[in-house]
Amino acid sequence: MIGNTLNEDEEIATSRLRLATVFPTEYQLMENFKAPADLWQGRGFKNSNLHLVNEGGPLRHRIPRIEKDPLFAPFALRLAVLKESSEIIGSSGFHDYPNEDGMIEIGLEVLPPFRRQGFALEILHGMWGWVIRQHDVKTLRYTVSITNTPSIDLVNKLGFTRVGQQIDDEDGPEDIYEMSAEDYRSIFA
Repeated sequence: MIGNTLNEDEEIATSRLRLATVFPTEYQLMENFKAPADLWQGRGFKNSNLHLVNEGGPLRHRIPRIEKDPLFAPFALRLAVLKESSEIIGSSGFHDYPNEDGMIEIGLEVLPPFRRQGFALEILHGMWGWVIRQHDVKTLRYTVSITNTPSIDLVNKLGFTRVGQQIDDEDGPEDIYEMSAEDYRSIFA
């Protein structure tokens, strides 16, 4: 495990976004793996597009994980919030802590009204920039459905290498892309 405390106030900032941790107390308010529509109003976030409300996305995987280990919250799920308007435009998170080989896998969603505006790239750089500062991250992994052309183009543009394919229970065939944290640092940091 990385660290032994949870700094709930820690946010990742990019040029246009705040990547805000979903707090363990917020997971406790979610029922049927969906977020209440007004869950983040108290933090000043607008959720006009009902992100994670009607379709809970990764919540059915993240909620049990947070119940077992609340300190995982900064890795599990971060809301992508526009700095200018406080609107939630998507989210991103890591599937788990880095494994014994130092590999960490990311997941990402940008809501349809905000796609093709560079937000996915900004979220990825924010998340990866944060996680490579952790001492045990050696490999960044991004898996992409073989039909998701925009994400395939993005990961290729970043210079990740396709290292294989897997069958995801939900998404079907996915290509597996990786880059060493060292290469990422030398190219982007």
